[in-house]
Formats: sequence, structure tokens, C-alpha cells
Amino acid sequence: MNEISSLFSQLLQSRQTLLPKRLGLPGPDAEQLSLILDAAAHAPDHGQLLPWRFVVIPDAERSALGRAFADALLERDAAALPEQLQQAHEKALRSPLLLMLVVEDERGDAEIGLLERVISAGCAVQNMLLMATALGFGSALTSGKALKSSSLRELFSLSTNEHAICFLSVGTVQRAKAARVRPKADQYVSYLSTDPR
Repeated sequence: MNEISSLFSQLLQSRQTLLPKRLGLPGPDAEQLSLILDAAAHAPDHGQLLPWRFVVIPDAERSALGRAFADALLERDAAALPEQLQQAHEKALRSPLLLMLVVEDERGDAEIGLLERVISAGCAVQNMLLMATALGFGSALTSGKALKSSSLRELFSLSTNEHAICFLSVGTVQRAKAARVRPKADQYVSYLSTDPR
């Protein structure tokens, strides 16, 4: 193994999910944010459709996102308690950098289906997570039922062909956690065989 592959292996092994409540200031500066965003451009993209995009949620818009989260909870549960609505609102205020991933299902070649587009988006996200890790930040992907809510779709002006996939949070690790045990390759890899024996 050469030096570059060794360093990349270490980077892969050091990446872990750190939930937004474990992330704080400082977040990426302008140059670091540019590196994180540029990393997405190196994802595989069949047909060069660019079927995904990221929306940065600046601090000034976090409260609006919090209201959308609270409204989304009310859409699902009209009897939600005030403290539950407050908790939903507070989710928008965590982590210094917050982005939302959107995938579009009709742009360009209709033969390139939604699953392939989502895989491309997943590769873009992984590139960004790895760059954030390389820069010394913690990161996480979060999802939830609010992503399908009318309040969130309206806030982000999503078209009927666009899907809110997840949020990406990046910040400085405030509370570390033990690395989880990763599966071994033999747990998720098999080999095609036509041998009847």
C-alpha cells in the first residue's frame, strides 16, 4: 500500500456519524465550505444530468426551517404538545453548517431512473462527508418525516419532480463517541457462481 492509499484508508476509517447535537462552532469557513461543496462534483453522474442539488440553510433562515419542522409535526399530529413543537423547532438550530439534499427525477434522460439518480446523490454526499472529515470536522446525515411535509416542500419551493432526501450537518465535534464496529466484507459480499456443485 502506497502513502496515498494508506492516508485514504485512514480517512475512510476515521469517518463516523456525529449527530448535530454533538456538533458546534466553529463551522467551516468560506474556503473550507468551498472544498466541501466542490467535492460533490466528483460523484459519478450517468449522462451528466446533475440530478441533485444542495441548499445551504444560513443562520438567518434557521428559524424559518424550525417553523417548517414544527408545522410538519402538526401535519402528522394535530395534538402535538407545545414542548414537542419546540423540540421540532430546535432541530433546525443545531450544527454550524446545515444543507439539504434535493434529487430531481425527470431532468435529462428519462431512461436514467430515480434510483440511479439517488445513488449519484449518495456518492456526492459521501464525497462531502469525507472532505469534511479530512478538514477535521464532524458530520452527519439526518432524515425524518418532515422531509415529505408540505410545509418543508413549500419553504424550499420544491417542484413535484423534486425529492428532499436528507440534511447534511457539519461542525466541530463537541462530544466525541466511540467508533462503532464496522461490518466485515464477507458480511455484505458474495460471488456469482453458475457452478451447480
